[in-house]
Amino acid sequence: MAIDTDEYRIDPDKPFRLGDAATLVPPYYDSKDDYRTMLDGCVEEMDELQEKLYSSASHAVLFIFQAMDAAGKDSTIRAVFSGVNPQGCNVSSFKKPTELELAHDFLWRSSLHLPRRGMIGVFNRSYYEEVLIARVHPEVLAAQRIPGAPNGGKVWQQRYRSITEFEAHLSRNGTRIVKFFLNVSKSEQGQRLLDRIDTPRKNWKFDPNDLYERQFWPQYTEAYEACLNATSTKEAPWYVIPADDKQNMRLIVSRIVLHTLKKLDLAFPTVSEDQLKAMRQARDDLKETE
Repeated sequence: MAIDTDEYRIDPDKPFRLGDAATLVPPYYDSKDDYRTMLDGCVEEMDELQEKLYSSASHAVLFIFQAMDAAGKDSTIRAVFSGVNPQGCNVSSFKKPTELELAHDFLWRSSLHLPRRGMIGVFNRSYYEEVLIARVHPEVLAAQRIPGAPNGGKVWQQRYRSITEFEAHLSRNGTRIVKFFLNVSKSEQGQRLLDRIDTPRKNWKFDPNDLYERQFWPQYTEAYEACLNATSTKEAPWYVIPADDKQNMRLIVSRIVLHTLKKLDLAFPTVSEDQLKAMRQARDDLKETE
């Protein structure tokens, strides 16, 4: 079954309601083997395009993943980017800010990890935490000690503006940005958290703080909806991916990644006549030494 990736893209010209977005859609695969074949085929194409991206060094690509806890960010990143040459792909995860990071503006620590031209960058969480967790927990914003920090909704509007201008600047300078919100339902999240408790090999994944954050589900929903509406642009679109079926989610994400790379119209660098002449001479010299 063909995957229409535009179905999951937020239209910046239309209001978006997170409550209307699906967390589960009919599977695009017929069986586990079919899923594996589809994903492997997509990853193989991505690998070929990534080689062109790396060799031409004309663009950078940044994929940002945001989600509620237990939505499957880590496993999706691992599955989708498993076949890409590690030399051309960097994954950055962002945890609680350090004192050094708090002493800078909220975009600073992420900017240090931006991909250079020729590279794919993957952000597992990002500067978007600063309009999500910081909005749900005001003490996070207070810890940043921003002089004259505005009250109420003004601070979020200012940060949305900073983000969209930052992303527009990156886009103008050759970085293609695509953002994924992995949309898991509260009931499915609960089942996954239970699975982490009941399955010994997954015990290490369980964090009691996940249960604490689960209490704020309505507040996070409101924060995500506001963020997605304010920061999905033509230059840096948001895709809302149904996440209750992890295999389906990975297939959709992989297709969007592949589509993004294809749209760059990548090609290997051309070789000049002088370079060809030098290579022919090198070939002759190598043959003489055999």
